[in-house]
Amino acid sequence: MTRQARDPDALRARAGVVGDPGQDQHFLVDDRVLDRLPGYLTEVGGDTSHVLEIGGGTGALTDRLCAVANSVTVIERDARLASFLREEFATECAEGTLTVIEGDALEAELPSVTASVSNLPYGASSEIAFRLLPRGVPLVLMFQREFAERMAAGPGDDEYGRLSVTANHYADVELVETVPPEAFDPQPAVESAVLRTAPREPSYSVPDGEFFRTFLKAIFTQRRKTMRNAVRNTTHISGLDDGDAVVDAADEELMGRRAGSVSPAEFAQLTRLAWEVGDPDTQ
Repeated sequence: MTRQARDPDALRARAGVVGDPGQDQHFLVDDRVLDRLPGYLTEVGGDTSHVLEIGGGTGALTDRLCAVANSVTVIERDARLASFLREEFATECAEGTLTVIEGDALEAELPSVTASVSNLPYGASSEIAFRLLPRGVPLVLMFQREFAERMAAGPGDDEYGRLSVTANHYADVELVETVPPEAFDPQPAVESAVLRTAPREPSYSVPDGEFFRTFLKAIFTQRRKTMRNAVRNTTHISGLDDGDAVVDAADEELMGRRAGSVSPAEFAQLTRLAWEVGDPDTQ
């Protein structure tokens, strides 16, 4: 007998909620999108032993994840919704298939999981994504479309920036679907998109993860400048004591380019050089 998925509208009715854009609550109600999200993980052989969902809401995606995963953990910051999930999925909770954690995904202790499939709250999507990426598990995450395009962009793309470099440091990133506002209730003012990441070890190393991220942030504040000028002009952001020493030691051709054409591996090489000769504050 085919399992019947829970209806998202019925779930919201039972929960007695309507969503609040001011609190970043936009419930995904399109059955077709909901049905596809777990498939983006399973179709590439993603491990469904223990799947993490951040922002469970009223449980429409939770329901579908429970159908494919051995175990699901949901983190939900809204106390009322966390309580509803425990009631609605009482059987799954009792059987140990589902665990509901009430808390903020940026502060809660994350369990050891094999993957995450989540419709992220837009206001915290960046921080949550970069909390998940270093864990080295496959991710299927819903973002604001503009943010997703920036994460998936490659060198030379208009959207390429520090988010692209940082995300690709941890994984191969693929935009697999765009989602219109009509798929949500209440509707957001922007389109959404689904990213799938495949974790991998980078072919390069960086001396310090925090400095790498800070250095990228500094350089991309002056993405229209040459790398030479960007390094020199942003020492107050990067924390470098001697930007000139970095420029002098770096490859001249690289210093003549702009950040939007520099690959993640080249950024990593420049970060190592900056760490060695620029005397950053974080050392």
